[in-house]
Amino acid sequence: MDTNQVGSPVTVKIGKRGTIVIPAKLRRKFALDEGSLVILEEQPEGLLVRPAVSVPLEIYTDERKAEFLLGNAVDAADYQRARREVEKMGLEPDAIVHDKPAGA
Repeated sequence: MDTNQVGSPVTVKIGKRGTIVIPAKLRRKFALDEGSLVILEEQPEGLLVRPAVSVPLEIYTDERKAEFLLGNAVDAADYQRARREVEKMGLEPDAIVHDKPAGA
């Protein structure tokens, strides 16, 4: 079976609270399990339903950003630049847990 081939239309009934039951064959094909996210997009022909991808987003604190700056310095000069950047952020570089590069 060609997985790129679009199948025949399927008719489903809208249930209570607007629920739509997606047939098992299509749920398996598109890896849709209970709790999966989908995107509903309005199109001229009607509604397009497609799987959604959700990725966690980490929002970094200034302290975490400072840790990255200091910990990723590759040499003494780079480390001094990182220290200045951290100080511009209003933080004390020595108060941030990090490993110094060799020679810094």
